[in-house]
Amino acid sequence: GMTLLTLSASLHQLKPQCSEKDVCHPTGLQTGVFYMGLYLIALGTGGIKPCVSSFGADQFDDSDEVEKKHKSSFFNWFYFSINIGALVASTVLVWIQTNVGWGWGFGIPAVAMAVAVVSFFSGTRLYRNQRPGGSPLTRICQVLVASFRKFSVQVPDDKSLLYETAEEESAVRGSRKLDHTKQLSFFDKAAVETQSDRIKGSVNAWRLCTVTQVEELKSIVRLLPILATGIIFTTVYSQMGTLFVLQGNTMDLHLGSSFEIPSASLSLFDTISVIFWVPIYDRIIVPCARRFTGHKNGFTQLQRMAIGLIISIFAMLAAGTLEVARLRMVKKHGLYELKHIPMSIFWQVPQYFIIGCAEVFTFVGQLEFFYEQAPDAMRSLCSALSLATVALGNYLSTMLVNIVADVSTRHGNPGWIPDNLNYGHLHYFFWLLAALSVFNLGGYLLVAKWYTYKKPIGTGIGPSTHTTP
Repeated sequence: GMTLLTLSASLHQLKPQCSEKDVCHPTGLQTGVFYMGLYLIALGTGGIKPCVSSFGADQFDDSDEVEKKHKSSFFNWFYFSINIGALVASTVLVWIQTNVGWGWGFGIPAVAMAVAVVSFFSGTRLYRNQRPGGSPLTRICQVLVASFRKFSVQVPDDKSLLYETAEEESAVRGSRKLDHTKQLSFFDKAAVETQSDRIKGSVNAWRLCTVTQVEELKSIVRLLPILATGIIFTTVYSQMGTLFVLQGNTMDLHLGSSFEIPSASLSLFDTISVIFWVPIYDRIIVPCARRFTGHKNGFTQLQRMAIGLIISIFAMLAAGTLEVARLRMVKKHGLYELKHIPMSIFWQVPQYFIIGCAEVFTFVGQLEFFYEQAPDAMRSLCSALSLATVALGNYLSTMLVNIVADVSTRHGNPGWIPDNLNYGHLHYFFWLLAALSVFNLGGYLLVAKWYTYKKPIGTGIGPSTHTTP
């Protein structure tokens, strides 16, 4: 994908002809190559993101207490490395694209990706590889179909009568057996054995499922409410690329006497905040918290995410407070028609910095939580579900903006978010997000209180599913 973008920005045949006013007229081939590059990048990103963190965590042996302790730190430093890359992209690469050319701006990351691929495959002989367990969606559908087929079947009080393989290893390749849990008992019907479940001695997987397979589905269902509470957080997070930018555009963009900083560039401080807070969290906060809580990771993953949700509320309060101060200056000096009021854009830095801190708690905690609580053979699927909250949060943000714009502009009012924010009430929208975040936190605490952790049988996946070539 990056190679196609590099070619589209470098080769004369693939570069569209542009007029003096930067109006370009691409041909069908040029447009096709460009969009093909974008779609390939999106496809590759969709494959990498849910798998790379899970694969990295798989390299730690859960049966070794030292490695198990280090696995928690892995997620912190994994997120740290992502933000180092984002820092380079938003500074060095942006400068190259602006001052040298788009060909170099796309070419350098293309070469970097090629080096990354070579580096990844060079370590193949050193990796612990988990055996693929087949399609998780198929196993989920089998439990659903078997449960509804046995809608009228009574689940026995003695749960040891539910169907499970006699072997020590699970019927699901690459997964430990899971112990039975009491919640969501309707799905237990799929593990109740009846006379019609066997065809010529063999088990029909669409009629009879193992307890482990049923518990896999239960684990996914139990994760969904936690997943839902992450949507509001990502809605707050998405304001960095939308309303924070609009707010910054109304402020003094000067850095020194001549240089103007683009308002969108302030998201750099979010990246810097993450880079700052990850080492602080891993090396200072966790050891201190461990002394008080006795937990090996300082906080449980659910506690960590809750702290991040609390911090995100303060980010919205900071943004709203700044907007109130900005509008007071506008009103006091009558600056309604002034494009940039004399208030430095760097007053926005605290709200970016607070969101970066919240990320370290919530996003990293979410990565670790969905990895740990996912069934062994569904970890990449659950990581993908956790990443889906980012998309859902952006959609929710767009929907809220549209609803607010529609409601607040009735009867000829300028609305909360007019084209000229000096006449608007942007702080109301930030208060709204803060209020939604408070309600979301309350819902999260209820869900977390009643959450039932999965119960794997055995301390590790073992040599039968992890191999070192």
